[in-house]
Amino acid sequence: MELKTLAKKLIFDTLDDIQPEKLVKEKLKELRVDKKVYVLSIGKAAWKMAKAANDVLDIEYGIVITKYGYSFGNIENFDIFEAGHPLPDENSLSATKFAVEKFSKLSKDDILLVLISGGGSSTFELLQDGLSLDDLKDVTTQLLKSGADIKEINTIRSRLSKVKGGRFLNFVKSKVITLVLSDVLENDLSYIASGPTYETSSTFEDADKIIKKYKLDFNENIINALKKDVKVNKKVDIEHYIIGSIDIACDVLEKKARKYNLNTLVLTTRLDCEAKEAGKFIASIAKSSKLKTPYCIIFGGETVVKVKGSGKGGRNQELCYSAALEIENMKDVVIASVGTDGTDGPTDAAGAIVDGKTISKVRKFSKDPYEFLLNNDTYNALKLSGDLLITGPTGTNLNDIGFILKG
Repeated sequence: MELKTLAKKLIFDTLDDIQPEKLVKEKLKELRVDKKVYVLSIGKAAWKMAKAANDVLDIEYGIVITKYGYSFGNIENFDIFEAGHPLPDENSLSATKFAVEKFSKLSKDDILLVLISGGGSSTFELLQDGLSLDDLKDVTTQLLKSGADIKEINTIRSRLSKVKGGRFLNFVKSKVITLVLSDVLENDLSYIASGPTYETSSTFEDADKIIKKYKLDFNENIINALKKDVKVNKKVDIEHYIIGSIDIACDVLEKKARKYNLNTLVLTTRLDCEAKEAGKFIASIAKSSKLKTPYCIIFGGETVVKVKGSGKGGRNQELCYSAALEIENMKDVVIASVGTDGTDGPTDAAGAIVDGKTISKVRKFSKDPYEFLLNNDTYNALKLSGDLLITGPTGTNLNDIGFILKG
């Protein structure tokens, strides 16, 4: 099988096997929830998580709040909302307000099942008094362009919110069971979707360090909100369970690779540096690895992009394009990196699959292919080479997966 074809097959086979339905159903059957329950499901995997819960439980009523395009139809007894991501919008605020009003009416005898996946920080939001949606958009835009990682971003966002950092519990009297698909390295519950049901330990001093580190320019309203310490209701009976993570995704990918008789190595599940530097590193392994061919060297994590140019792209595209610059003219090697949620930055691509021919294809349109990397314009470069990978919404979100294939 041609290497790029095999790469696509490995990606799509892995995505098929890490869908939330199986993970949610297995956990709910293990927990043996036999009462009528209410459901709040947020994030990019919200619809599929809610559908799975609805298949196995007697659900009185539920709400799904997910990214635009990530709802796949009606679910009986559910209201479904779509909202902005990565930038929150009016729907993020109105859907969250609706959910808070609904579930604050539950009693101590009820059960609220909260299903959380990455993307919930943007789609599930109720701002502190005195803040506007424009304030939140400004904060989010600055953070996304700064090169801050997800923990730093959510440290800031959680302190601006009435529902993040465990503060959603201030509106709830019922028992809460939270199932989480992690898109955060180390699976820290306070950072996944900014932890609506898990109290953050962050302080204003933590936020201030981030502001100074990335030279962020926030207005007075934002600074005043960051300084507020809001207590979290600790009387709520609550359970948390992480049911999916990048480790599971990489494990599934490795099993798929072995089925094609590839020698495998999971290099890391914690790749968290700048994307372009990660690309150089991955390319250096492709050049020097002594693992017996044919092989598949797997990596997972979540890199960052420090935006300095005016182009279009995402972290997986930047990683792949940076690697492609290093492996130009190499034969029998493919490097892939993809967001398991089907989204990479503000683009329609999930990532890319590159090889030794990628840059030579770009050279037909540009004298200096490196300019695309400098301008953070890897989407357009990879579009020219035909190496973008577009999956559409996948309904799951377990960080990014990637690999080197060598034949």
